[in-house]
Amino acid sequence: MAITKDHELHVRRRKRNLWVGLMLVSFVALVFGITVAKMSDGEMMEAFDHSLRPSLVEGSE
Repeated sequence: MAITKDHELHVRRRKRNLWVGLMLVSFVALVFGITVAKMSDGEMMEAFDHSLRPSLVEGSE
């Protein structure tokens, strides 16, 4: 139990901080979900790195 009672300003600030934290966690979860959805497309994600890969050459199968 606190020795002194919290001031109204502190209570409002705590509520606002909780909402900002919740919005930040929601944004991070959204970005993570979009990233996972884009990466789990089923295809190999290959970037252009100046090397010849058999999977990119037509008729190599």
